Amino acid sequence: MSVLVTGAAGYAGSHMLLALLEAGEEAVALDDLSTGARWLAPAGAAFIEADVGDADVLRRVFADYGVQEVIHFAGSILIEESISQPLDYYHNNTANTLTLIRACVEAGVTRFIFSSTASVYGMPERVPVSEQARIQPITPYGASMAMSERILEDAGKAHDLHFMTLRYFNVAGADPKGRAGEIGRPRHLIKVAAQIAVGARKEKLQIFGGDYPTPDGAAIRDYVHVTDLAQAHLQALERLRAGAASTTLNCGYGRGYSVFEVIEAVERVTGQPLPHETVERRAGDPPQLIADNAAIRTTLGWRPHYDDIDFVVETAIDWERRLASRGDAAC
Repeated sequence: MSVLVTGAAGYAGSHMLLALLEAGEEAVALDDLSTGARWLAPAGAAFIEADVGDADVLRRVFADYGVQEVIHFAGSILIEESISQPLDYYHNNTANTLTLIRACVEAGVTRFIFSSTASVYGMPERVPVSEQARIQPITPYGASMAMSERILEDAGKAHDLHFMTLRYFNVAGADPKGRAGEIGRPRHLIKVAAQIAVGARKEKLQIFGGDYPTPDGAAIRDYVHVTDLAQAHLQALERLRAGAASTTLNCGYGRGYSVFEVIEAVERVTGQPLPHETVERRAGDPPQLIADNAAIRTTLGWRPHYDDIDFVVETAIDWERRLASRGDAAC
């Protein structure tokens, strides 16, 4: 029996593979390498280069490797990009997830973990945000993930498919041992700040909006270290194996930092000023997004190890230095 990880050569997926292999699990990695890199997927897991929306490939993988459990990360995740390319997001996130879930049902896969997002909450009415908050996404990204959640929930009710959906907040940082991290040039705050800090980007950090109703005017987010995120998925798998009921859980630390506070953390870690400027708000950015994480702590017994913004930033910066030393164009 093996665990299939989709999006396994990407940011969260590669950390998930590390967690599974360290736990002695037999893992299978699937990624189309559209945004990931083959070298990010650790040795020790079978690797299949394919689109998660390819039903024929999924059937073969399930049969050849005896897959009984799936952890699904593959998809598109950039909020701003989803606004300009909505059809791509509904295809990559919703249609492909439907194909994957259908393949799971046909193959008799019994456990499924879905890596979702706090973007399904849109502009939450209360902060911290609990799992009972209204689902009201305001971007195609959030909507595509909310649709996928509903598909999984309905499939779980109709078939012998037990699931956990983890709505992660702002994932950041990199593997403390330097084995994995985020590549490319996404617009995630800590990634961009780390790139600027090590000279990989020759620009100022843009602060999108300085007039939010927050203490310092900048947007506030709950930053969860990617290794803690992977551990939460591993614990979700263990709970499903123990017979836990299907459920949806927030994955965040339960406290937030503003953009200015993140900048201060970068400056503490590097001992250097970080050039920045304030620009107009981006569409789809709520003022605050902080998790109520009581449920995940109770249900999974999840206890984060890296709930320290300076440590999150430090691992992100260390990773950027490793990428610079590689000289890899994909970085």
